[in-house]
Amino acid sequence: MAVISVTQLNRYVGFKLKEDRMLQGLLVQGEITNFTNHYRSGHFYFTIRDEESSVKAVMFRSNAQRLRFMPEDGMRVIAAASASLYERDGAFQLYVTDLQPDGAGAKALALEQLKKKLTAMGVFDSSAKRPLPAMPQKIGVITSDTGAALQDVKNVIGRRYPIGHLLVYPALVQGENAANSVCRAIQAAERDSCDVLIVGRGGGAAEDLQAFNTEAVVMAIYHCTIPVVSAVGHETDWTLADAAADLRAPTPSAAAELAVPDVQHLMQTVQELGRRQEAAVIRIFQQKEQELRRMQDKLLLASPQQRQQAAQLELQHIRERLEHGINRTLERRSTQLMQQAERLDMLSPLKILGRGYALVYHGEDLIHSGAQVQTGDLLRIQLAQESVYARVAEEKEGTGHGI
Repeated sequence: MAVISVTQLNRYVGFKLKEDRMLQGLLVQGEITNFTNHYRSGHFYFTIRDEESSVKAVMFRSNAQRLRFMPEDGMRVIAAASASLYERDGAFQLYVTDLQPDGAGAKALALEQLKKKLTAMGVFDSSAKRPLPAMPQKIGVITSDTGAALQDVKNVIGRRYPIGHLLVYPALVQGENAANSVCRAIQAAERDSCDVLIVGRGGGAAEDLQAFNTEAVVMAIYHCTIPVVSAVGHETDWTLADAAADLRAPTPSAAAELAVPDVQHLMQTVQELGRRQEAAVIRIFQQKEQELRRMQDKLLLASPQQRQQAAQLELQHIRERLEHGINRTLERRSTQLMQQAERLDMLSPLKILGRGYALVYHGEDLIHSGAQVQTGDLLRIQLAQESVYARVAEEKEGTGHGI
């Protein structure tokens, strides 16, 4: 028996495996584990297993870069491969040329993976959405220059907003080169400093809309410095570009209506604002006129002439109150005087004299008794109306002097 080296053994087994047509063009079903994407070479290394066994697999870069999705651990797949031996390690493994998800389409899976990736990056966050300008001057449109979508946009903008300047950036909207074409058109619109940008196309099959589900177009929209309105397909269609745009429209015509205002409505708004402004100005004038009148009244009240008039009027009131008080006092005093006079009159000696009495004076002294006079004294007898004189003659016994 001949002695052979390990290399010869592995090479021989590898050759036998390659010769076996049953091991070429295999479709192997299983679950991916230990997946590694080698960042330098671009090759995929992983294991495919089922409930009982596992086999190592490798997918070279030339095949891996054609995949529409990224393999992950736990993913069930059907691998198109050939079985062979890796001579250096003597390892039996599969050389995979294609992978398909087992139970889900590759495109759908790739779309879902991309959606998750972009969501994690914040591309679809509502906080990143920008408002559209109220009155854009330059309206950019990225779509096919031969499609009906462009005519719809032109018709709507021409009717609603003829004062706007429409800039058309023709682009491929389906096919293998569509994504790059749309990205270049977005860059051109940014260079022209458009105020708002409509990106879209008319309806079609899901395959026709594929360009607007690519990472390149989505990131170009996300990083675009211009507010973007996405209008891809019909109302029921949805793409990642719609989610990344600042505003999504169901159709290109609707996108045009959202991107620009209606001139007729603007004119009505301007007229209404004019009426409101006129009414506001009138109200302001009226308020200022009232304020001016109040200030004039205050100024008039504060003027020396007005203050003098007010002081004179107050002085007049004081004079009137004083005169009224004096008159009342005089009337009261007069009444009191009359009452006192009447009481005094009642007590007056003249009243007594009027009743037949008389007052006898010796000189200035009023005679109260006979002891105050002597025989021969001259006495004045005061009667009610006149005075008479008498001389004391003699003294009578028990009665004093006689006259």
